Amino acid sequence: MSNAPKPAPAAGAGRASTRKELPEHFKAYRHVWVAMEMEHGKVHPVSFELLGEGRKLADKRGVELAGVVMGGDGEEVAAAAIEAFEHGADVVYTIVDPILTHYRNDPYTRALTDLVNTYKPEILLLGATNLGRDLAGSVATTLLTGLTADCTELAIDDEGSLAATRPTFGGSLLCTIFTLNYRPQMATVRPRVMAMPEREPGRRGRIVSHDLGLAEAEIVTKVLDFIADGDSGRAALPYADIVVAGGLGLRSAENMQLVKALAAVLGGEYGGSRPLVQKGWITADRQIGQTGKTIRPRLYIAAGISGAIQHRVGVEGADTIVAINTDPNAPIMEFAHLAIVGDAVKILPALTDAFARHLSVNRLAS
Repeated sequence: MSNAPKPAPAAGAGRASTRKELPEHFKAYRHVWVAMEMEHGKVHPVSFELLGEGRKLADKRGVELAGVVMGGDGEEVAAAAIEAFEHGADVVYTIVDPILTHYRNDPYTRALTDLVNTYKPEILLLGATNLGRDLAGSVATTLLTGLTADCTELAIDDEGSLAATRPTFGGSLLCTIFTLNYRPQMATVRPRVMAMPEREPGRRGRIVSHDLGLAEAEIVTKVLDFIADGDSGRAALPYADIVVAGGLGLRSAENMQLVKALAAVLGGEYGGSRPLVQKGWITADRQIGQTGKTIRPRLYIAAGISGAIQHRVGVEGADTIVAINTDPNAPIMEFAHLAIVGDAVKILPALTDAFARHLSVNRLAS
């Protein structure tokens, strides 16, 4: 399976026999790029996660890892370039232009496609955020190349191609997709799917500055004002250290209070599986799984969640997974680090009381 403009073979039977030689004009494409997402002076953490994954791909291919930083403020772009080096980049391509002060699809698409056409990367990675999805789709369309969205795994196959794995058929299967005869090979990855690389303070590399050469009059969209959505009260699940989640095993919306109580005692966030959103028990920003949030907490407690693949791909990066389920054969029991066979409605209050007493004793002792 491939999402390139023309059919390209997928992993599996028949791939070797149908693979074509890479067209001559694409053979000069080398190196792995990460388009770093930056808004209002801050780099989105997913960009650093992608640099960590890009480092592995670049080392496997024996090429450089590059970050791409675009913005309207030279100091902010320079600071982001330093962060890119400290998270693994060998080179950073920068474009500084007032037109790029606020994200707009047209100038950012033109800037990134111009960089690609000039410097020719073989792999281009972007975060699967609202901004990243918008930019990736338009860049891939403009470049007439393939794009694999919402990947859960990236690798280099034996023939040097990017193997991008993502859930498909409603999350019931994992599909590995190749863009064999087009360049660059593009993929997006959601926040917290990949591990954050270790930062190396003082690490530096080469900076390549590039001119955009675009006039504001050529851009139809105008930014009149920016109003921050900082107090919306939305859940911060992707970056929580502790997450407690509930599933249909809770049996009623009222029993979600048991999940919230345990999360509050532990100082963590609460969430749930997709059926709970569909029933209206929780809001969509607290859904965990393939079509919700991907999390990588130190501790994840899943109460009454069966653990189908849609949910698994959103939580398997957790350091410790504790599953509470009445069914010892539930899928979640296969990948949980600790499993409790029992009724979550009875076990959650017991855990909350136990943690509350333990934390109270520790506070008194200190």
